[in-house]
Parts: sequence; structure tokens; C-alpha cells
Amino acid sequence: MSTLIGKSASSGVAVGKVLLVQQAPLVIDEKKISDVDGEIRRFHDAVTKSKADLAGIRDQVRTKLGPDKAEIFDAHILVLEDPELVGETERQIRDTKTNALFAFREVAQNFITIFETMDNEYMRERASDIKDISDRVLRTMADLQIVDLSLIAEDVILVAHDLTPSETATMNRDKVLGILTNIGGKTSHTAIMARTLEVPAVLGLRNITELVKNGDWVALDGEKGQVILNPDAATRSDFAERKKAGEAAKALLQKLVGLESCTLDGHHVELAGNIGTPQDITSLERHDAEGVGLYRTEFLFVDRNEMPTEDEQYAAYKVVLEAMGSKRVVIRTFDIGGDKVVPFIHIGKEENPFLGYRAIRYCLDHTDLFRTQLRALMRASVHGKLAVMFPMISSLEELLAAKEHLAAVCEELKKENIPYRDNVEVGTMIEIPSAALVSDVLAQHCDFLSIGTNDLIQYTVAVDRLNEKVQDLYDPFHPGVLRLIKIIIDNGHRNGAWVGMCGEMGGSELHLPLLLGMGLDEFSMAPTLVLRARAQLREWKLSDAKALSEKVLAQAKSKDIEALLTEAQR
Repeated sequence: MSTLIGKSASSGVAVGKVLLVQQAPLVIDEKKISDVDGEIRRFHDAVTKSKADLAGIRDQVRTKLGPDKAEIFDAHILVLEDPELVGETERQIRDTKTNALFAFREVAQNFITIFETMDNEYMRERASDIKDISDRVLRTMADLQIVDLSLIAEDVILVAHDLTPSETATMNRDKVLGILTNIGGKTSHTAIMARTLEVPAVLGLRNITELVKNGDWVALDGEKGQVILNPDAATRSDFAERKKAGEAAKALLQKLVGLESCTLDGHHVELAGNIGTPQDITSLERHDAEGVGLYRTEFLFVDRNEMPTEDEQYAAYKVVLEAMGSKRVVIRTFDIGGDKVVPFIHIGKEENPFLGYRAIRYCLDHTDLFRTQLRALMRASVHGKLAVMFPMISSLEELLAAKEHLAAVCEELKKENIPYRDNVEVGTMIEIPSAALVSDVLAQHCDFLSIGTNDLIQYTVAVDRLNEKVQDLYDPFHPGVLRLIKIIIDNGHRNGAWVGMCGEMGGSELHLPLLLGMGLDEFSMAPTLVLRARAQLREWKLSDAKALSEKVLAQAKSKDIEALLTEAQR
């Protein structure tokens, strides 16, 4: 029995037998050909069949998981229509009189290498998409069967070097207990799909495929990123009980649907959900979220080659606002740049993109893009309770400039006799230390402040949260971070603004009583965490939470703070 630690990708525990996902070996030799036109036809036939197969998978996924997940396969089809990829393969076949299998493999590998050597993690992850697409075409040309995980007939834990989006999307969810891979991280499609399907997953295990064989027992904890190989009977039993307990706890939490999110002494806070697409509404409704604390609008850009139109944006915002009715929906304006790369927006290579040309900085320079979004938002405002939030604000000047554009857009709509709500709340994310320190001033010009802890932590402790070498220094218990949060909350309240939190800390069990005691008004988190947070909240008195927060804020060391918060768990 041995233990491995990988990257937490999807929470939950599982124990079961291994099914290694291995394709038949693909052997490609370079061969000289005489029928060049015939070889090019062979290549095009394989591309056409691959596109048809991907379209079939896309339609299945759209039915099972929603349009946003199906967009992955629309993007794959677009790759197969890329004139550079197709044209370069044709040129290779003609110029070198080489067989189509070899020519396409060489061209595809060049594309993969370009993406793998990029500095940005998101773009590096996209190399796996090109591998998936090219492998499908190559196997089709070689007449090799492609693994079909929809045919799995017994309970298994999938183990693979990586799972392609098509494999993850079409697998038999009823029989897949968990997923383990050699590569991948939180931004990979495997992680995204696993979370959507609520399948526990640990990725980035490096050589897990070499350490296990079909039929071996493994246990995994998706939240801790822990994997136990060949667990003994006692460990298997323990994980099985933990899984059963987790399922029972989920069932119990359903009894909290419709109940108030308040403390034992009657203090109410709002428990909202973070979403990325209109399809996430289903999860919001299932877990009884009291609103949307963060609607990330960047999904409108992903896998597109052109700017989404005003009408497209309006339609996407309208769906969410109508579905949420009288519940507040906080929609963040485009937070592009940093680790969010958009194909048709060319920011250029930056040494440190997290500190670079992103979010409101880009929008204030590209007012056509910014105003198009603001028009769509204000048009949609009549369909629900909209709140507009500006990201990456570092100064009052930026906030006032953004508000001026919003006011100008409202004036345009008025002149065009297009209806909009004139009581839309306007707020800013506080994710930069400079904004935290002048949050008293910002709050005077806002209806609300929302704390983005993911960036606030990395900027405060000077740690790139995607850099594995310093990830241990990314510390949500750092006393400096917690004191900044307290400053923000107090400044907001003193100046008439409510204060929420939409970063990962907002859904943390350890932090909930601390933030409650600090006076946080709204907690926004993954929808699946809302009922758990409600259960925890209903076990606390506000007075006890305040006493805990005072004790925590007096500490000087992170480890002492974490120990206090762990001890306070009930």
C-alpha cells in the first residue's frame, strides 16, 4: 500500500478497481507514394469522418450536459477546418510524396509543440486538444478502433495518461467511480468535465499508468488530491464508508432547500453561487442558491474567432436573469487576459500576465468591446435583478472611468427608446491590495464591494498561484490577507456598501465562521457548496463568530490561525 499526491480536480472519494484506458498502439512509418491525389483524398476522408464523429459526440453532450460543454467539440471541429492544418498537410503530401499518415502526424506535432512551449497554462492545456483531434484522424486513417467508454459495464476507476474531452464526455457515468491521470490540472477539460459530472478526480500524477494494472484496487480523495495504491481491506472499507457518508450527507443537505441562511441568533447572510454559463442555472436551482454572486462572462469568448455580438450577449444574460427572477445576479464585465486567453484578442506575450494588460485595463482601452457588453447588460436588466461588477480595479480613477462608460451607454439606450432598469447596482471586485487599502473611497462610489480572494491572496503574498514551485506560499490563512479582508468589510459598511466574497475562500468551511464574524454580507461559491454552507451557518451564533474573528485577527502566524479555525469546526 502506497500513497501518491496529485492535483485536486474534482472533489469526492472513491474506491474501486482500475480500468486502464489505453488505445491500440499507433505505428506510423514514413512511406513514399505514387498516387498523390489518392493519398490526399484518403486524408480528407479521414477528416470528414472525424468531423462527423465529433458532431455526433457534440449532440450527445449537448443533450446530457448542456450547450456550453458541447462547445468543446464545436471547437475541435473548427480545428479540423483550419486551413493551415489542412493546407500544410496537403503541401507535405504533394511536395515530399509522403503517405498521409506520416505527413499529418508531422504537421499536427508541430502545432502541438508550439502550444506546449507557451508560457500560459491555459494555452499549454490546449495542446492536449490538438493531440485528441489529430489522434482521432490518424486512427481513422489507420482503421484502428477508438476506445468507447460509453460501453463500460462494471464499476471502475479510470486511469489514463490523459482523458480526451470526447472520452470524458461519453463515458458511462453510472459505472465510472473516479478518474486518475498522469497529466492535467484544474483548467484541463478532464477536470472541467469531471466536476460537471460530479466524478471524483485526481490529475497530474505523472506516472500512475505505470504503477497500476487492470483490476488493481485504488482509493482516491478528490479534495485532497490523494491516491492510495493497493489499499488494504481496512482502507477500502474506510473509503467505502466515507463515500456512503458523503452521499448520506448530500441527501440530508437537500432538507435545507427552502430554509433561511441564518445563524442560531437570527443573523441572515446571502449564500450565492459562482457560475460561468447560463447552463449552470440548473446547479444553482438544485442547490438552492440565493442569487448569483459572480457570473463570469468570459465563456462568451472561449473557442470563438470573433467578438460576440450585442444580441448574443443580451440573450445569454437574459436567460440567467429571467431564471433567477427576484434574486440578485452579479455579472462581472469581461475579465480577459492573465490566465484567460481569448483567440481573437491579441494582447501579446507578457512577462507577467497576471500583472499585465487584463480585465478593466483592456476594456477601458477598447471601448467598443466594453460598451457593447454594457449595452447588452443594461438591455437585459429589465429581465431580473442585475448588478454590474467591474474587475481588476486598482484605483478610483479606473472605477469612475468605467462608471462613465456605463452612464454613457444608458444615455444612448434612452435616446434609442430601448428600456433598461435605472436602479441597477454597481460594484467592484476588490482583488488588488491598492484597492483594498482605498476601499473606503471606492465604496463611496459603489453599491457593493466583492472580494476576489484568488487574486487578492496572490498579489498580497507575491505568489503566482499557477507556479508549482511556490504554491506552498499561496496562503489563505496569512494574517496579512485576513486583515486586508477585515479592512475591506469595515470600509464598505462605513460607507454604505454591502460586501460579498466571490473567491475560493467564500466557499471554505474553515473560513466561513471567521468571515461571518468579520461581518461579510454575502458568500458566493460553487453552487454545489451552498447547502453545506447553509448547514454550517445554522450551527453558529453571530456572537461566537465575532469572538472567533477577534481571536484570529490577533494571531501573527498562519499555522496558528489555521489551527484555531480547524478547532472551531463543529
